[in-house]
Amino acid sequence: MGAYRMRFSRNRLVSLMALLLSFACAPAWAQAPQYGNVGRAPTEQEIRAWDIAISLDGKELPPGSGNAQQGAPLFASKCAGCHGPNLEGSRLGPRLMGGKGTINTTHPEKTIGSYWPFATSVWDYINRAMPRFQEGSLTADQVYALTAFLLFRNEVIGEAEVMNAQSLPKVQMPNRNGFLPPRVEDIPDTNKRGCRFGTCP
Repeated sequence: MGAYRMRFSRNRLVSLMALLLSFACAPAWAQAPQYGNVGRAPTEQEIRAWDIAISLDGKELPPGSGNAQQGAPLFASKCAGCHGPNLEGSRLGPRLMGGKGTINTTHPEKTIGSYWPFATSVWDYINRAMPRFQEGSLTADQVYALTAFLLFRNEVIGEAEVMNAQSLPKVQMPNRNGFLPPRVEDIPDTNKRGCRFGTCP
């Protein structure tokens, strides 16, 4: 009987504390601002400015072109400070070349030449994220030239090869078939990718 009374009184105490807390918070809830008519629908121009993603097949790539010879001085002025003059990397930016044959080892070096499966992803990343703190400042021609320079330094294309919306998607990256299906259109299909128990290669 004593244990029952003790349990009963403890439950009543908890309920009473919850009730008091709700009364204490009521004024704050009553004063919370009501957000109505906030914001607006974006304009088509604003949507286009944000819609910069480039798919793996490169169908959204803009007009423009560039080669490694044009990309070399751009890299020296805009990228070498973080990634090193020889693409060796630093504390500010990762290494961008080398690492061939290391992906299946215990010390993989995930560089553009050893790991990245699509050249279009290189273009997309530079365009949206580089240079650091100046994202979006490069022109399409500059991005094509820098992409060509990185591909050339990783021995994927020749120094004079021109990269543009037609040629870039055709570049065969060394690790293209390393972890994705051979066909781009199969990538969204989890069955064809070999996904098992929520884990996809």
